[in-house]
Amino acid sequence: MNRVISLSALAVAAVFLGATLWVTTRVSDADQFAQCRYGTVAGDLGGPFELVNAQGETVTDADVITQPSLIYFGYTFCPDVCPLDVDRNAQAVEILEERGTMVTPVFITIDPARDTAEVVGEFADAMHPRMIGLTGSDAQVKQASQAYRTYYKAHPPEDGEYLVDHSTFSYFVMPEIGFVDYFRRELTPEELADKMQCFVDNS
Repeated sequence: MNRVISLSALAVAAVFLGATLWVTTRVSDADQFAQCRYGTVAGDLGGPFELVNAQGETVTDADVITQPSLIYFGYTFCPDVCPLDVDRNAQAVEILEERGTMVTPVFITIDPARDTAEVVGEFADAMHPRMIGLTGSDAQVKQASQAYRTYYKAHPPEDGEYLVDHSTFSYFVMPEIGFVDYFRRELTPEELADKMQCFVDNS
């Protein structure tokens, strides 16, 4: 009797393991980056955009994303969160460069009224020598923000100054592949670099 129960248990375990392997294989086949992600991303993120670079030239996503790129939406007048997040991204990019992996850091303003091409250019240069700063018209910035489903809303001005509430994710995008994942601000530069490295290695 015990032998029959043991054989039945082994059969059930074998079926379970086989089903697990089949599901895992199907997921891996469907997503080459499955091992790099925390979880699945609902719906599509990213897509075409048209913005203005630091030289005042209109550029598209194809002009900007010529190699793996880490995109952050913020604004240069941000008193605390943006400089910390963008600096973290720059440090992660430096770590990857030391490993021989090149990633372009990209900063897209959500405050085009104050962040002119010159202003975003100076901010980007101060943060990282290869960082691309982008601005544009209200409509252009809104379109780029909606593509990545970011949130931003300006507070009413006080004495001519105002703050802008906004989401704080960083988005990893690869040429010919598009958006692959987003990262929270809690990650350290080393953790962020490791996550991006996984995507590059499996591309």
